[in-house]
Amino acid sequence: EVQLVESGGGLVQAGESLTLSCTTSGFRFDDYAIGWFRQAPGKGREEVSCIAHSDSTTYYRSSVKGRFTISRDNAKRTAYLQMNSLKSGDTAVYYCNTVPSGENWGQGTQVTVSS
Repeated sequence: EVQLVESGGGLVQAGESLTLSCTTSGFRFDDYAIGWFRQAPGKGREEVSCIAHSDSTTYYRSSVKGRFTISRDNAKRTAYLQMNSLKSGDTAVYYCNTVPSGENWGQGTQVTVSS
C-alpha cells in the first residue's frame, strides 16, 4: 500500500552536490513528518534529517548540518534532500520514510562520493 520511491542519487566527486527526491503514495502525506535515512556499506541505517508535517521544524544530524537541506512539497507528496559539499563519508544508500519509521521502505538511491 505505502510506496516510497527515492531518486536523484549518483556518483559525484567530493565537494559536489546532489538533490534527492522522495515521491510517495498510499498514505496521507501531510499527516507525517518525513525523514531521510542512509545506510553505508557494512553499517546500520541512520537518520540524516527530518522535517515536520505541520511547520518548518527540521532536524539534521551534526555531520550534515550546514551542508544538507531538507524540504517537502505536500501538494506533490514529495520530500527532498539537497546535499552540498558532499564528502566521502556521505557515501550510502539513501532512503526516505515517515518518522517514526514505517514498515515499508523503498529501494533507496545510491550516493557515491569519490575522494
